[in-house]
Amino acid sequence: MLKLKNISYSVKTENGKLQILDNICLSFEKGKTYAITGHNGSGKSTLAKIIMGIIKPTSGSVELDGQDITSLSPTKRAKLGIAFAFQQPVRFKGVTIGDMLSVASKDSATFDDHCNNLSAVGLCAREYINRELDASLSGGELKRIELALALARKTPVNIFDEPEAGIDLWSFDALIGIFKKLKDKNYTNIIVSHQEKLLKTADEIVVISGGKVEKQGNPSDILKTLSTSAISCNRLRGEQ
Repeated sequence: MLKLKNISYSVKTENGKLQILDNICLSFEKGKTYAITGHNGSGKSTLAKIIMGIIKPTSGSVELDGQDITSLSPTKRAKLGIAFAFQQPVRFKGVTIGDMLSVASKDSATFDDHCNNLSAVGLCAREYINRELDASLSGGELKRIELALALARKTPVNIFDEPEAGIDLWSFDALIGIFKKLKDKNYTNIIVSHQEKLLKTADEIVVISGGKVEKQGNPSDILKTLSTSAISCNRLRGEQ
């Protein structure tokens, strides 16, 4: 189980201290998918980065299966089984997609496994496995590849920061299917998103407002409250 205990985070500004997260306490169970949502600037992505160790909290602790990992680097957390999918996927010139799939699977996967993972996100393995992970790929292609890497990693905890960003309608439908596959594998999945369809795939929704947990519960209950809350319904539906 992943636990956040009294997580706070603040930064210094010209006008003094800016409190971004304030005493967040959350538990994420194995085999469940959690969606974190809220206003832009509410602290959602900051919270996700704190779980991964990209940002260190001002106070509080992060625990994984009873072990305090607050001081551990992102690399050490990755070795313990936490994976992070960035909102804007990284590119690696000179590294092929096949290379990345092998790294993600720790060389335990076969060529057929790579093909199946690429096919699952709507990419033809014959066309993509030897392509470089560089600027020649579109944002949508990169997002699909990142999802294929998530399938290959088989990590116990997966964090996705706005996975719908920059993808087309087909990819979005495939995205929902992939989250269902990850859920079936008894992984803990944490999705930071505004998209109502993605929120509905979760077992629990956590609403962050003003750096605090405003509400938490099952999608059917939370989405009813969101429709009348200060969070824009249009934004939840993905409309601009």
